[in-house]
Amino acid sequence: MKAKNILISGPLLLLLFASCKQKNNAPAALPPTPVYVTGAKVADAVYYDEYQGTVVALNSVELRSEVSGFITGIFFKEGDVVAKGKELYEIDRRKYEAAYQQAVANLESANANLVKAQKDIDRYNMLLANDAVARQTVDQAQAAYQTSKSQVDVAKAGVLSAKTDLEYSLITAPFTGRIGISQVKLGAQVTPGTTLLNTISSENPIGVDVVIDEEQISRFYDLQKRSTDSTFKLQLADGTQYTKPGKVLAIDRGVASGTGTITVRIQFANDGDLLKDGMSCVLKVLNSESGERIQIPYKAISEQMGEFFVFVAQDTIAHQHKVKLGPRIGSDVVIMSGIQEGDKVITDGFQRLRDGGKITLGTGAPAAGNGKKKS
Repeated sequence: MKAKNILISGPLLLLLFASCKQKNNAPAALPPTPVYVTGAKVADAVYYDEYQGTVVALNSVELRSEVSGFITGIFFKEGDVVAKGKELYEIDRRKYEAAYQQAVANLESANANLVKAQKDIDRYNMLLANDAVARQTVDQAQAAYQTSKSQVDVAKAGVLSAKTDLEYSLITAPFTGRIGISQVKLGAQVTPGTTLLNTISSENPIGVDVVIDEEQISRFYDLQKRSTDSTFKLQLADGTQYTKPGKVLAIDRGVASGTGTITVRIQFANDGDLLKDGMSCVLKVLNSESGERIQIPYKAISEQMGEFFVFVAQDTIAHQHKVKLGPRIGSDVVIMSGIQEGDKVITDGFQRLRDGGKITLGTGAPAAGNGKKKS
């Protein structure tokens, strides 16, 4: 009987030993993760949508000759602002002056013939009243008068044509603007409508063209009616900010069928001649959602599969919140949805956190780094 008890107690001892070993090998509970937090704050968020733009002159003309000949005069300094009507180029005028003088002489001759024809018809009508001349002679005088009258009209047209050619031989500025580098030199031969002489463009005011999606057309129509001085800002290619305000000048007549886009032109004052035709720039348009918005440090954001999250501390537990981001403002970012004002957002130490993980508030300054993590 005693031996039987020993045999039974042996297996029990083995079970007790295995149970004690398993308890000794169980993983210890992870300690709370030290983190640093900051309160989500509501602050003024003024931000702009950006569009790639091109500076364009509101008025630009290529100067070409209307008559042929050789350049005999250039009366401007390249790159200067020229006033409307200023003489710019002269094409050899001698033959056009001669043609004009000949046309004037032809008109005088035609007028003299008309006066003679008028006197003849008056005399023949008086003789016809006294039956002193044949009716046929009177009719011939009438025909000669009408012919002379037509010749006067032809001569007047000749004078107008010759005068126009003479005027075209002296090319003037069609409006006040800046003229470019001359494409011809003294003595160069020009061909009507073909030879480019120069280009002149207006500078103040000036425009900026941007291309927008058709979904934004109504927004820009609204801005055309009620934009303010802060609605449009301009950033130049070197990164400097243009200080003059802008306004919507025109929205193109239709949407491009292939791209679904439309061109909008914004007008800016250009007193200092800083904006040049053809420059590239960035047009900044005030976002309609600007205002009092929740903001947190950008380094508190984590990204997972294209979605954005933050950890919010509640007592000793970290809860993960999915958030919708707005624009960045300095080192902060606007939060459109997902957290509330005053939430304690974890900014540092969340790299190994999971939703519902235990935390403890760290002491001292947080470690350097932006705290971002991606999955």
